[in-house]
Amino acid sequence: MRKLLLVLVALLLLAAGGAAIYWQRIGTMMQAAGPHRQPVELVVKPGATVRAVLAELDGKGALADRRAVALWLRIQGSPQIRTGRYEIPAGASPNDILAQLAEGRVVLEALTVVEGWTFAEMRRAVEGHSHIKVTLRGQEISAVMAAIGHAGEHPEGRFFPDTYRFAAGTSDRDLYALSYRKMSEALDSAWRGRAADLPLADAYAALTLASIVEKETGLASERPRIAGVFVTRLRRNMRLQTDPTVIYGIGPSYDGNIRERDLRTDTPYNTYTRSGLPPTPIALPSREAIEAVAHPLETGDIFFVATGDGDGSHVFSATLEAHNAAVARYLARLKGNRSR
Repeated sequence: MRKLLLVLVALLLLAAGGAAIYWQRIGTMMQAAGPHRQPVELVVKPGATVRAVLAELDGKGALADRRAVALWLRIQGSPQIRTGRYEIPAGASPNDILAQLAEGRVVLEALTVVEGWTFAEMRRAVEGHSHIKVTLRGQEISAVMAAIGHAGEHPEGRFFPDTYRFAAGTSDRDLYALSYRKMSEALDSAWRGRAADLPLADAYAALTLASIVEKETGLASERPRIAGVFVTRLRRNMRLQTDPTVIYGIGPSYDGNIRERDLRTDTPYNTYTRSGLPPTPIALPSREAIEAVAHPLETGDIFFVATGDGDGSHVFSATLEAHNAAVARYLARLKGNRSR
């Protein structure tokens, strides 16, 4: 009996020793480089189980021993795996992969909202992005603004042009909310630090003028001077007479050409027929355009026209006579270029 007991003890010790060695090998394997020599793309969908994720990783060649990893997790506990699109680095160990999934280090998608776009153009870009979860398609603009907590506000100019990085599956509502917040912060900062005695009633008026400056500017360095022209006109109670506002007032029917009759046709946005600022911004202004309006370069000029050099630059004038001469030079250069 005693001999049998000794044999059983010996077998148990051997088994325990073997299990310990095996467990040690699993621990080593969890930290060792994986067999994949190229990055592996992995998409974790909502509701995916750890078992399913391990199966996909194994199928893509990223695990040396899926069963061993599953056993390790069964004993050590499984992490909370976050959804999203991942790029698993080449040779990543099982521990590295699990940490990446638990921390949600997903591949970030990108969307660039361009300075000078209208909100309609931004919305088309958002809804056309393959990795954005579109929840507001087809809804009225008022519903979009209500969805981000700003019911009753006009959307034009309220969103910040920038390149946004986000996880796949981010909703359009969340992107709009982020962009709105960034524009509010940029506008509030510029308005607090504005030059004294601007002929602007409030920050929204500054945003509206900044949108005009954005659309009129072809050369970034000219923003403050173009802002200065419009500020001077406002001081003198002169109409702004800026074509981009007329174009915005024409709306979707605008065909790329602005005609004399368009300048004479009254709309709420026609600054040839109406004094002061239009009722809303006409585009999404950049931070630089907003800062230019907050700190305009006032030189006494009240006119500007393109040079025709092709670099977006303008000739600025303080008198109508000088402006007419600059326009004549521009038209002559334009005619010369067409005849070549």
